Amino acid sequence: MPFRKLSQLPKLHQILIATISAFIVILLLLPSPDAVAPIERKFEIGKAYPLELDLDTPQLISAQPQPLTTAPLSWKKHTIQSGESLAVVFDKVGLSPGTLYRLVNADEGTKSLTSLRPGETLQFGFDDKQQLIQLVKPISSTETLMITRAGDSFVSKQEKKTVDTQLNFAKATITSSFWNAGDKAGLTANQIMEIAGIFGWDIDFALDIRAGDKFSVLFEERFVEGESIGRGNILAATFTNLGQTFTAVRSEDGNYYDKDGNAMRKAFLRSPINFRYVSSNFNPRRLHPVTGRVRPHRGTDYVAPVGTPIWAAGDGIVMKSSYNKFNGNYVFIRHSSTYITKYLHMTKRKVKTGQRVKQGQVVGTLGGTGRVTGPHLHYEFLVNGVHKNPRTVKLPQAKSLKGKQKTVFKKHANERLNQLAQFSNLLAGSPGPLLINRS
Repeated sequence: MPFRKLSQLPKLHQILIATISAFIVILLLLPSPDAVAPIERKFEIGKAYPLELDLDTPQLISAQPQPLTTAPLSWKKHTIQSGESLAVVFDKVGLSPGTLYRLVNADEGTKSLTSLRPGETLQFGFDDKQQLIQLVKPISSTETLMITRAGDSFVSKQEKKTVDTQLNFAKATITSSFWNAGDKAGLTANQIMEIAGIFGWDIDFALDIRAGDKFSVLFEERFVEGESIGRGNILAATFTNLGQTFTAVRSEDGNYYDKDGNAMRKAFLRSPINFRYVSSNFNPRRLHPVTGRVRPHRGTDYVAPVGTPIWAAGDGIVMKSSYNKFNGNYVFIRHSSTYITKYLHMTKRKVKTGQRVKQGQVVGTLGGTGRVTGPHLHYEFLVNGVHKNPRTVKLPQAKSLKGKQKTVFKKHANERLNQLAQFSNLLAGSPGPLLINRS
């Protein structure tokens, strides 16, 4: 029997066999790995549970996004010269025709580079392998065209800077000329000309200006990132000429009206040319300079350099555009059944008979054709077939404001003119413009 044989074994062997048998039994009784798996936990939605993680483990550290380090670009700036094409510019900065082709055909923004003008600038940004990464073209003081490499192609976008508009104010009293007074007051050349244009319907700036005349003006000043980028619209202005004060306020429609809503812009230009002086005024009993006979001078003679543009004094239709030995090259314009203007002795005519013209349109250039003693424009103004003095005739007004528009504007005009009066007091005795506040 096995048990007898086991008992017959030495004592040490019996203990060893018993130990091994017990160990095998214990192994058989242990649960399987699946049986000791953790019990699945069920979580309630919306309840917070602690999550124990070691954020300093190497695996997590390597998985976090690392900051992108880009080497700075090297830049080349090129100013477009007369006659230069984009192909010439690319060659000068060391770029291949292939790069040029891919860039200009990338999108609508890049295609705009094919129309370059002298004086414009291009900035090229290269990486350390001399590969074009970015091209920058300033469009204006507030806009920039940015072209950036995207793989083997390019993409463009326009970046715009925020423009901050503030109010500015200036005033002056004329001692020698309107131009000098405006310049001393800190106004730009464009602003001086714009003021003359606003009040030019009522004031002849070539002949009517006197010492002691004065003006004040409220206008916009534009800033980008704290730097001035230029002047904006004239918002309101006053001009005192020969003791009479005229006012003008800009409306939302961009036109100027007086404080009562009447249009500053009349139906006709007072002078159809930018002239140097008047050589002969309207005179019914003038002695003719060529024939020596007393003959009415039914217009005004304006002297200016040969070739100076001559403008249509108002909207109308060209009655006649022709030449004869007395008038030289001449143009007659009918503006209505009431008004006709005539332009004589021109070098060239720019309009044809029957053509419709707009106020300010060039109808010809000043010259000395026909019976004249020297180059000038002879300008006539007829009302119902009767010659009138162009410099003194009462000009009909253009469309003025009415109804609700007029009521709203008059309130707006009073506010602007009150600002002018207040700022004028602040600037009393101080020459130059005065920056007021943000608008």
